[in-house]
Amino acid sequence: MLLLQLLNNVVLSSVFGQYADRRLMIAALDNVPPEEHAKRAEEFRTRLQEDGQGGVWIDWVADLGDGFDSTYAMASLLARAEVKVGDVSLPRGQALVMGGDEVYPKATKQAYFNQLRQPYAWAAPDPDRKDDEGRPLLAIPGNHDWYDGLVLFLALFCKEKPWHVGAWRSYQRRSYFAVRLTETWWLWATDIQLADDMDGPQADYFKHIAAAMPENSRIILCSAEPGWLYTDSNRKSWEIMEFGAGIAMNAGRGHTIPVLLSGDTHHYSRYVGKDDRQYVTSGGGGAFLHPTHHLEQDVSVSFVHHREGLKLGTMPDPDDPQKTSAAVYPSFATSRRLTWRNVFFAFKNWDFSLLMGGIYLLFAVLISLRDRPDVHLLIVAVFGASLIGYTVKQEVSRKFKIWGSAAVHAAALVVVLILAARYAIALARCSGST
Repeated sequence: MLLLQLLNNVVLSSVFGQYADRRLMIAALDNVPPEEHAKRAEEFRTRLQEDGQGGVWIDWVADLGDGFDSTYAMASLLARAEVKVGDVSLPRGQALVMGGDEVYPKATKQAYFNQLRQPYAWAAPDPDRKDDEGRPLLAIPGNHDWYDGLVLFLALFCKEKPWHVGAWRSYQRRSYFAVRLTETWWLWATDIQLADDMDGPQADYFKHIAAAMPENSRIILCSAEPGWLYTDSNRKSWEIMEFGAGIAMNAGRGHTIPVLLSGDTHHYSRYVGKDDRQYVTSGGGGAFLHPTHHLEQDVSVSFVHHREGLKLGTMPDPDDPQKTSAAVYPSFATSRRLTWRNVFFAFKNWDFSLLMGGIYLLFAVLISLRDRPDVHLLIVAVFGASLIGYTVKQEVSRKFKIWGSAAVHAAALVVVLILAARYAIALARCSGST
């Protein structure tokens, strides 16, 4: 039932999202002059305090609303005054940025409260505090937040009166935003919607911000998808990130983008580009884990119309600090080992296995009634179209290895189904004759 409900949400949001773009509506309702946008971005800095070395600490969490336990585990770390990693103590961020997919699998009021607000409220209790006493909270909508047309996201995160999420307070007025962090650092966050595009008011917003920023500012550019990992797909997320970067770098004020930050993929990885530019994917906020061992060592992207080669970064090896390993989590070895658990998928997800068993039984009965080539072709068509269509949609790529592997998978299922059905029919006949 959950799969059918989610499919319904995906179809409706994809179709009607083209004709009822909430970003345009919120821009029309938030009809303020460009100077007001710049003022809001500047005021954010007054909520932050620099440490002894002139730095400001910001927390980032993405892909967090998958359940209670894992989300609470991450929220409890964010709520601590400091977190010790090895010999380094990291202070709690003075603001929190949520990088997309604040709920799973679909946006409902119950999901936002039970899978987001409650875990964070339990981790950082906030009894009856005033609106201006909490730490600022900024949120980027992901594709799952868009499955209701972004209605609940805007109602919760973008309202004038701050939404209390434990000790944090919502701050933004739109689903995209820019805020000033320090004298020279800014944070930009884009909303790419389900259609992978940047609407006109959003582009104008960032143009006004770029023009109002001090010269030679440095920008952390955030998005709900790590477009640099999807360059071999037909997604447009990288085109939007490059477009946003172009707005900043072509403003004629010397702005640079040293860091690009995203979630969506539920692991950690860091690539290094030209001029030591960092491309960080950090989607470990509590959702299910994605593998890392499939990641390329080298990636090539077009950055503001110039080709840029990215290399996977390195970090001290957790098992041997004298050595270095790839800047990924989980490690390649752990990722490969965890993937072998898929062997037990049918037992771990027994209800899904029963669903598929029912589908196989339906086709087996069809074969028992009419074991002819036309029925076989029907089965091939159904399994082939379903598996190939799903895999191409899921991987957002039409590369040969994508649909080719799906076709082999479908063929294997069809062969097993037909042979098993014929064996059952022959066995039944033998039993009857005996």
